[in-house]
Amino acid sequence: MAKLNQVLSKLLGKEVSVENQTSVVAVTMYTTRFCPYCIRARMLLESKGVGYTEIAVDSDRERRQEMMTRSGLTSVPQIWIGDEHVGGCDELYLLDREGVLNQKLGLADS
Repeated sequence: MAKLNQVLSKLLGKEVSVENQTSVVAVTMYTTRFCPYCIRARMLLESKGVGYTEIAVDSDRERRQEMMTRSGLTSVPQIWIGDEHVGGCDELYLLDREGVLNQKLGLADS
């Protein structure tokens, strides 16, 4: 789904989000194309069937500045679940290991 969003966004010249989302909470992730941590975060969300809005900051200075202003950090990914900044990939996986990620995403426990 994220790849589809990227392709559509590139074709249309604006940010697009097509979601097949089981989550009741919006997820936003600032990423770069080849960042291994971004890839791992995408994989975790996709494995849960969670759609997300991906904002690529590879060559978009304004979006990168937006990310840095919102998070106070310069590294990617930077992930929000709803209005809550959860951090990066490591923090996302930690939430999953602690058993609270599904709750934050509004998913039923499996």
